[in-house]
Amino acid sequence: MTYSFTGRAVLGGASLAIATLGSAPSLAATRIQRLVSPGGIEAWFVQDATVPLIAMEYAFGGGATQDPTDKPGVGHMVASLLDEGSGDLDFKTFHERLDRRAIELSFTSTRDQFRGSLRMLKDSRDEAFDLLRMALTAPRFEASDVERIRAAVLANLRRDSTNPSTLANRKFLEVAFNDHPYARQAGGTVESVPKIDVADLKDYVRRVIAKDTLKIAVVGDVDPETLGRLLDKTFGSLPAKAELTLVPDVVAAKPPQRVFTPLDVPQTVVTFGGPGVRRSEPDFMAACVVDHILGGRGLSSRLFREVREKRGLAYYVRETLLWMNHSAVFIGDTATRADRAGETVEEVEKQARRMAEEGPTQQELDDAKSYLKGSQMLALDTSSNLARALLQCQLDKLPIDHIEKHSALVDAVTLEDARKAAQRLWGQGLLTVIVGRSPLAAAQSTTAPSATTPPPAAVQSGAAPSAATPATPN
Repeated sequence: MTYSFTGRAVLGGASLAIATLGSAPSLAATRIQRLVSPGGIEAWFVQDATVPLIAMEYAFGGGATQDPTDKPGVGHMVASLLDEGSGDLDFKTFHERLDRRAIELSFTSTRDQFRGSLRMLKDSRDEAFDLLRMALTAPRFEASDVERIRAAVLANLRRDSTNPSTLANRKFLEVAFNDHPYARQAGGTVESVPKIDVADLKDYVRRVIAKDTLKIAVVGDVDPETLGRLLDKTFGSLPAKAELTLVPDVVAAKPPQRVFTPLDVPQTVVTFGGPGVRRSEPDFMAACVVDHILGGRGLSSRLFREVREKRGLAYYVRETLLWMNHSAVFIGDTATRADRAGETVEEVEKQARRMAEEGPTQQELDDAKSYLKGSQMLALDTSSNLARALLQCQLDKLPIDHIEKHSALVDAVTLEDARKAAQRLWGQGLLTVIVGRSPLAAAQSTTAPSATTPPPAAVQSGAAPSAATPATPN
């Protein structure tokens, strides 16, 4: 399928460039447009008047990698504070205006992007976009608001300090990425958050929120001319260029490795993974397919069958690919009884090793393709979901017709492709982080003798406090 890029249409006296599909077999694909506002703001756009609703997702390059080295969590604090008042509107007035018109406005600092989401009824679009403009260009950062958000962030961090799943994920990133920015805690630490001041917040906004890294996706009941005007009004006054700190590419630590962190909880959490496949690599789609076969969500993955169904070791076990701008990993997790943690770890490693050596069967490959093609379309069932998908395509530097081509890309994966991807992902073993009771404590807490193997020998990462409540599978 090809795209035909139309010429310029003169709308309201201004030149608004829109690239549309020439012809396509599906309705979704025919509606995707590349819109450039009169002021040069670009967006991927789907005009849909099915319901009087508009959803916009957008992102600026940067995210948590732009936090000062000694103050992780600045971006997270900014994301929590931008909607706490701006311009001449204090926290209460700003939120009253949002609530009065049922406007949903939120911000998030991820590893590589500072992201935002805006959702509103058609009749509220002018006020919604104006409130967003104010939040981005004139945040107040009032002392009382900063301290209230700081207290909430610290409370969450203290709670997470006894959450085995959170501790396992953090330790995995620390081991995988060592001194790279990806190893930092994006939400900050109990040591760093108290040191963040208003100057840090303002400096982050000045450096990160700029037009040159901005990506936008809009889906909903708005015409191109009106949307172009709204984009210019909202984003047009932002700085032209961001001042981002250079982030180097990095390859995750080579497995096999095991790290054990003691924590007095009834259930032991296991996080496992290793170097992955970056989104731009030719092997990416084959890696997605074979990763789903080994540990995808649902009831049909090999890990689910072997770990849960056959052995009853855990309620859940799952794995996924995680790709970032400068690296990629595969990462999975499970939780089990402390006295069966060793057996669980051994079985996960066994299945990963088997997949690396043998690859999937043809039936597994066919079933995975069918699932991935169907689930991809079901994931685009709302305006917000479609906007998020279009934004992610832009962040991943994919062509505008990627959604239309997705099924064909999945179908093109051969059994040999899948086997090569499996060998690449799991051929070196796993980087495994175990958080829970020590083998001796687990044995002492078991009322009946157990024939299972205790957690295998691992590098102990240091003591951790007892948890008030156990982790439960979800």
